[in-house]
This record gives sequence, structure tokens and C-alpha cells, in this order.
Amino acid sequence: QVQLVESGGGLVQPGGSLRLSCAASGFIFSNYEMKWVRQAPGKGLEWVSRITSGGVYRVYADSVKGRFTISRDNTKNTLYLQMNSLKPEDTAVYYCAKGDRRGQGTQVTVSS
Repeated sequence: QVQLVESGGGLVQPGGSLRLSCAASGFIFSNYEMKWVRQAPGKGLEWVSRITSGGVYRVYADSVKGRFTISRDNTKNTLYLQMNSLKPEDTAVYYCAKGDRRGQGTQVTVSS
């Protein structure tokens, strides 16, 4: 079955960086578009970024454009999200997703 396991979250100061990873299994990873979504405290799910199966086409939400970079390594069945210039409003649980399926998430907290 589809399994997605996120890691790399933590507490970081404003302006700092984090790199999230998502290990995928249970499906042919290289065949599927993948995405990152997030949920801030008390708010709904927000789409962050998506990447096509081959990694060529990437799209970002306006709120993260220029600061976040999505990538993937199809040889390792792993999705990444490099987050730079983090802001307090980036605080959320971050999930990788294949369609409607999500992992358990990883908490990112941006605070001084």
C-alpha cells in the first residue's frame, strides 16, 4: 500500500532554512506527480508546491515562491522541499502527498 513518511521538520528562527524529505513506498514513485501541502494551526490544508513525475515541471504557491524549492530523486523514491528565508507564517505541519494520500506530516515551527 502507499506509504509516505515525512521527516526534517523542527524549530527554526525566522530567516532560517530547513530541508524536508518524504520517503515513498508501495507504488512506482517515478510514475506520479507529487506535492507538498501544509496545515497551520487552526487552518485548513494549503497547497504549497507540486512536481511532475520526471521532476521537470514545478509549481509553487505565491506564498512560498522564491523561497521554497521542490525536488525529487526517483532513484531513491524520495521527495524533498528545501525551505529558505522561513517566516513565522510558514509554521505548519507539512505533508507530502500523492493525490489524496498523505503521510503523517512533519512539524515546522518558525519562531525566535
